[in-house]
Amino acid sequence: MPSLNPQKKNVILLMIDTLMDVSIQAALEEEKIPALKFFMENGQYYPDLVCPFPTMSVNVDSSLLTGVYCDKHKVPGLVWFNKKENRIINYGSSGTELFKLGIKQSLTDVFYNLNHEHLSKQHQTIHETLKDKGIQTASINALLYRGSKPDQLKIPFLLSFITGLNKEMKTYIPDLFSYGLFHTLNPLKKNTYISKKHGFNDRFSVDELNYLLSQDKLPPFTITYLPDFDQRVHKNGRTDSKGIQKVDKQLQRILNQYESWEEIFEKNIWIILGDNGQAGIEKNRKKALIHLPKLLNSYQIAKLRKGVTSEDDIVLGVNERMSYIYSLNSQKVRLEDIAKIFQQDNRIDVIALKKGKVITVLSGIHEGHLYFHSQGDFSDDYGQSWFIEGNYDILDIEVNNKKISYKNYPDALARLHAAFHSHDGDYVVVSAKPGYEFKAEGSPTHVGGASHGGLHKQDSLVSMIISGTNSAPNHLRTIDLKAWFELLVQ
Repeated sequence: MPSLNPQKKNVILLMIDTLMDVSIQAALEEEKIPALKFFMENGQYYPDLVCPFPTMSVNVDSSLLTGVYCDKHKVPGLVWFNKKENRIINYGSSGTELFKLGIKQSLTDVFYNLNHEHLSKQHQTIHETLKDKGIQTASINALLYRGSKPDQLKIPFLLSFITGLNKEMKTYIPDLFSYGLFHTLNPLKKNTYISKKHGFNDRFSVDELNYLLSQDKLPPFTITYLPDFDQRVHKNGRTDSKGIQKVDKQLQRILNQYESWEEIFEKNIWIILGDNGQAGIEKNRKKALIHLPKLLNSYQIAKLRKGVTSEDDIVLGVNERMSYIYSLNSQKVRLEDIAKIFQQDNRIDVIALKKGKVITVLSGIHEGHLYFHSQGDFSDDYGQSWFIEGNYDILDIEVNNKKISYKNYPDALARLHAAFHSHDGDYVVVSAKPGYEFKAEGSPTHVGGASHGGLHKQDSLVSMIISGTNSAPNHLRTIDLKAWFELLVQ
C-alpha cells in the first residue's frame, strides 16, 4: 500500500467550534468567506461528520483525542454526577453554576481533573500515541490536550487571588503547548487580545499558530482550537453569517503568512473541522424551555450550593438539549416512573434507560418502546453489531435484512450505548426535539438562538474540509479520525 503522506507533510487540524454546513452555505451565498471557500475548492468537503453524544465540546474533544466514545474515555458530558465522589461535575456550563458548586473545585475540574483524572488513562490521546513513536505534536488552546511531558500551568494572578487556586498547577502536555494565558508558545508577542477570556479566543489561537509557522517550529501534528463562533451561534442561530465571516478573517491571517495561498499545501495538510452542531431554539421562552424542576416536582432535587445530600431523590445533569437524570435511591425513585413523566411532554423526542444490558428507548412523540443491546445479529453502516426490536420510528431507524440505517439520529445506537456506559449510576437520558432545550437551576438558555447536546442530526453533524491530501478517514465520525491522523503523520 503506498504511503498516505509520501512527502511527509505536517498535519494541521483547525478545530472551529460549531462549524456546520448550514452556516457555511449561508455565508457562501454572501460570498464573504474567501478563506473557507479556498480550502473547499482545493480539497474535499464533507458536510456530515458525526460527532459523539452528548454533543458537548468536552465529550467531542475527548473522543477526537482518544478515538473512542465516552463509554471508554469516561468524560460523559459537560455536566454529570460523580457517584464515587457524590458530587456534580461541571466543566463550565455557566458562571452561576460554577460559583454555586464551589469555584475552586469547579476550576480544578476544568484545569486539571478533566485531562488527568476524568479522561481515562486506558486510552491514549493522539499526543501520547505519537510521542511513543517519536513524533512531536502541538496543541493550541484545546481544552483536552493531555500529553506525556510534565509541566506547570501558570494561573493568572487575579484568577488565583479570587478563586484560591495555586499560582501553578501540575499538568502533562504535548511537546508544544498553548493554553491561553496559562501557557504560551510565543515568548515575545504582547497580544492585545490575550486578555479576552484569558486568551481563549480565535485571535490568540491564530497568533500562536502563526508563530510556529513563521519560526519554522511546526511539528508533524498540530491541533489549533478556535472557540469564538460557538457563542455567536448560541445567540444568533444556526445561519449566523457574520460570525463565520469573523472566523474566515482569522483563517485569512493564516493564509497571508505565505506569499501566495497556494503555497500552504507544499509542506502541510490542512484539516478544518467542527466539533458539534447546534439546533435552533424557539423564540417563545415558555415554549422553548423544558423546565426540569417543574416536570419533576414530586421529587427532592439536589441543590447546587448545598451539594448532594441524603434527603435528595434525584440529581440533574443538564447539558443544554440533553440531560442525565440520576436516581439516588433506585427502590424509592424508579427510572421507569421518571421516564413516564417525560413521555407526557412532546418536546422530548428521546427518553432512554438501561436495565442490565438492555437499553429501552421511549419518546414523547411516538408510542411504544425500542429495545437494544450490543450483542445481536443486526449490523449498521459502521460494522457494529446489535440486537434491536420494537418501534424503530422512535430513533428513526430503517431495517432491511437485518441491516440498520440511521436518518435523523446518526449512529444512534452506539452513541446512546456509550452514554449509558460512560459512568456509574442509575439514570435516565433525555434528548429534546430541535427547537427546545432543558432548563434547571443556573443552567444557561438560548431562546431564539441555538443550542446543542442532543442526539438529533442538527446537534450531531459537523463539517470537515481536507486539503493537501487525497486521503480520508474510513468513516465520517469523530471517533474515526485519530487512527487516520496517525496514518497521515507516519
